[in-house]
Amino acid sequence: MKQRILLGSPKQVSYGLLALRVAFGCFMLVHGLQKVIGFSTISEGFPDPLGMGHQLSLVCAIATEVGCSILLILGLGTRVAVSGLAFTMFVALFLVHGSDPWKAKELAAVYLAVYTVIFITGPGEWSLDQVLSKQSEPRKS
Repeated sequence: MKQRILLGSPKQVSYGLLALRVAFGCFMLVHGLQKVIGFSTISEGFPDPLGMGHQLSLVCAIATEVGCSILLILGLGTRVAVSGLAFTMFVALFLVHGSDPWKAKELAAVYLAVYTVIFITGPGEWSLDQVLSKQSEPRKS
């Protein structure tokens, strides 16, 4: 009992991963949707740290922040989704805000840390990845 209280059960871990995926997926989705809404206003001045052009950089950020966030929430292609999100946060943290004070880059660091944890742990039991992997397993006779 003591070990269960201290370490949690596998089911509790999966619920925690579900909460983490949904929360951070929704948080980042809001960032992406704000970029969609303000596209025409921010496209010319959007950071271009990779030299792709301001508009293409913005389109890539939107695609990642919206598309990968939806996949993360669903737990579908989770490791691929968080790889894209982590890359975006890496760019924001080290290239876009690299010389800024910590306050300006703290949020990108938090997102990067969370996406790294989800990449390492996987999506948990309560995910479409888990459902699909169970369906693709050969049935025992």
